[in-house]
Amino acid sequence: MPEMTTADLLAFTLLFCAAGLGGALNAVAGGGTFITLPCLIFTGVPPIFANTTSTMALWPGSVSSVAAYRKEIAGLRNLGLLAVPSVLGGLAGAVLLLRTPEDTFVRLVPWLLLGATILFTFGSRLTRSLRARLTMGSPDGVRGVLLVGALQIVIAIYGGYFGGGIGILMLASFVLMGMENIHEMNALKTILASCINGVAMITFVWNGSVLWPQAAVMIVGGIAGGYGGAHFAQRIAPARVRTFVTVVASTMTVYFFVRTYLLPYWA
Repeated sequence: MPEMTTADLLAFTLLFCAAGLGGALNAVAGGGTFITLPCLIFTGVPPIFANTTSTMALWPGSVSSVAAYRKEIAGLRNLGLLAVPSVLGGLAGAVLLLRTPEDTFVRLVPWLLLGATILFTFGSRLTRSLRARLTMGSPDGVRGVLLVGALQIVIAIYGGYFGGGIGILMLASFVLMGMENIHEMNALKTILASCINGVAMITFVWNGSVLWPQAAVMIVGGIAGGYGGAHFAQRIAPARVRTFVTVVASTMTVYFFVRTYLLPYWA
């Protein structure tokens, strides 16, 4: 077993802290991927492996948050209908990621971060706007369920491939199904996100695309951060957290655009 150097120790410490912060952010407002993915890349992990390892690191925290919605889950009627496209789409997205050439994914990362940043920043407004303008019947409406089922496949493919912003996309789609109770919507979103990321994670593990030393450190950090974030969530204004995440996400997006498209020409 190779001896751990000071650089390795610093890298693992950074990843532990990043996962802790990412887990805390997910517990309060979301956006943990904006922390974990760049940190993995900064420590020398290739982008595709950084994406797969980040998914692995944050998944246990998302699963544990399902327990917080036990009462709301009991009242969900369309869970089974949406879980199937979530699993199928998540699997398709994960396979698509693994078949994407590394050079292609490197050039996609800035655009994926940009899209996720826009969704995170303006997603709440989109959801409120849809809720105010669209009425498609009750949550049991056939049209609403079929429409959201089709949208869920698309969202799940994106989630299995990258994942940033899928929560906002799902909340917006639930409005089309006629859902109005935000707690039930969050419960459904949390379960479906766990399904999408779970099947993607299994695919990544099966393919040997997870870097386990980094993932193990980050899983511990993510669980600790998620617990701490949930514990202190009521003391922190979500708006401030969302502002912080937006600033970080915007900074990371600009950095990766410069790194990917401008630095090669300056070198």
